[in-house]
Amino acid sequence: MTVDVLDPATLPVDDNVNPYVFCVDLNGEWFLQKGKMIAYYGDIRFDGLGHGPLDGLVAASFHSPLHAGHWVVAQGRGKLLLADRAYDVNSFDLEDGNLNIRSGNLLAFQPGLALKQSIIPGFLTLIGTGKFVAASNGPVHFVEPPIRVDPQALVGWADTPSPCHHYDHHYLRGFLGGVRALTGIGGASGEEHQFEFTGSGTVLMQSSEALMPEEAVGAVGVAGEQGRGVPGAGVPQQAGGQPGQEGLGGLLGGILGGR
Repeated sequence: MTVDVLDPATLPVDDNVNPYVFCVDLNGEWFLQKGKMIAYYGDIRFDGLGHGPLDGLVAASFHSPLHAGHWVVAQGRGKLLLADRAYDVNSFDLEDGNLNIRSGNLLAFQPGLALKQSIIPGFLTLIGTGKFVAASNGPVHFVEPPIRVDPQALVGWADTPSPCHHYDHHYLRGFLGGVRALTGIGGASGEEHQFEFTGSGTVLMQSSEALMPEEAVGAVGVAGEQGRGVPGAGVPQQAGGQPGQEGLGGLLGGILGGR
């Protein structure tokens, strides 16, 4: 059996090593979510966003205080390998674009993009021109509106208005809806609740209804199965009533869970 052994010369340049690992050819600075670097070659350092010399860079490119503690800046020269728990990983290019993506799916982005807090809890917004890397539970598909998407399959959307909630009232009023109302067994599913997109633009969805487990950072809402898959509505609680961390069966996406 032949095994490919990689080194700095054979690693790809800003491309996938395999479906689960992406190689950044670093020559400068990238923003990186903590815990997503698995190895690197070269002279690279990692600094928190509060590091003094980075003030100018952070002021220009990072505008999400709720997520600042979960990101660092990688700077230097070398090959940086990114991965996320063997989920699919891919890079995407924005050109003067506007993209919303699940906060847990976004792994890294170039400083040419500005990250902002989305008006929709659980999502982040990237604006500008540059490359970003995202993970997803299965390959990502790009679809055009008008379309309705299962909330748990949604990775993000680009250059299109934010979605609205759509509920299938025939489903809710039917037999299964009655059982759920009486017993509390069930919970929201893609058959009764979807995100509805209209207008122009692109919607990104992953090939699975199983959301990537994600720390509930900056989300608002109440815990419980009722809000699972709905941005901001599934913040689990630990003992003492403090926000906790989703289990492996929990939460975008999730885009850009997110190929």
